[in-house]
Amino acid sequence: MNYQVDEKGYYGNFGGAFIPELLYKNVQELQENYLKIMYESAFQKEFNDLLHDYVGRPTPLYFAKRLSEKYKTNIYLKREDLNHTGAHKINNTIGQILLAKRLGKTRIIAETGAGQHGVATATVCALMNIECLVYMGEVDIKRQAPNVARMKLLGAKVVPATCGSKTLKDATNEAIRDWINNSHNTHYIIGSVVGPHPYPDMVARFQSVISEEIKKQLKDKIGRENPDAVIACVGGGSNAAGAFYHFLDEQHVRLIGAEASGQGIDTGHTAATLAIGTPGVIHACKTMLMQDEYGQITEPYSISAGLDYPGIGPLHAHLNETKRGEFLSITDDEALQAAFLLCKLEGIIPALESSHALAVLEKIKFKENEIIVLNLSGRGDKDLETYMKVMARSETV
Repeated sequence: MNYQVDEKGYYGNFGGAFIPELLYKNVQELQENYLKIMYESAFQKEFNDLLHDYVGRPTPLYFAKRLSEKYKTNIYLKREDLNHTGAHKINNTIGQILLAKRLGKTRIIAETGAGQHGVATATVCALMNIECLVYMGEVDIKRQAPNVARMKLLGAKVVPATCGSKTLKDATNEAIRDWINNSHNTHYIIGSVVGPHPYPDMVARFQSVISEEIKKQLKDKIGRENPDAVIACVGGGSNAAGAFYHFLDEQHVRLIGAEASGQGIDTGHTAATLAIGTPGVIHACKTMLMQDEYGQITEPYSISAGLDYPGIGPLHAHLNETKRGEFLSITDDEALQAAFLLCKLEGIIPALESSHALAVLEKIKFKENEIIVLNLSGRGDKDLETYMKVMARSETV
């Protein structure tokens, strides 16, 4: 079974580029040039130097002793939360801003849900002195205020999406409209492994530094490169794609994704795409998505803004269909409990997105001798208001 994208941009039955004619030139330009540019020696040197000197890579692979004792197995946390800007998103934006410059683009747009991708995009645009617009759902602007402030401080213009559910899906719609209207000078930095080919593959390759480091770090720590399982949260799925990438063909390594179940998959308030979705096209890509009997997209819900998306990357849809990946549905309450547990046991405040991955430890019993790597994709500064509200409620009960 092949888990890499084919020449037409498909992972098995999922992928492709379903684009309007006005974007054909831009997308074709990317398709024809992204691999050639990415693997030029000068590009690789600049990319890797920035990851090391600016982002702070490699990120630590931390043995979580107390968490391991609780779950009676060996749990390592890949500390993407320690990256500059606080999440894995910066790996991709560094790569794409360098690509955009080589393609002669002078304006950058992006979408964001939790705000981490928006902050990462605003950061690299400030670094490279390029104009930056970030589209963000009006609901997410309110619940992720610290990241909105960071984007503005970095010089980006934050544009609210006021249609639909006013979350990530709608921000993406607005970004695509902007790209259509300004295709001649604009590069769209998509933040996840979604969208038209080559974005899912390109983003996965930029994020693959995560699994590349995991292999080296495990070799140094325990004498072997491969863990028994890798766990990551999945919305669109960029952090999971990066954490899984170098293990895709290692069949004995379990790849476990955690989707946002919200209030439960049967409640109508969920973002668990693989649990209730069907094949369809969203944001120029054929994948699994939440839709009604007429093909209209169902509004997603999650306490986590970064997982509040009605689709999923085509790679993950393929991994699910072929049974190469295991995907669990995690409720808001389960994610919150996992977050508070990590705070208590390890002194680490995780992002709500990462908390969904942590909750997997309650659902799967691993063996005592197994090596589990959990991708801690982001830190929880941006979610403190949500955590404080939950704590206040529990204190009044």
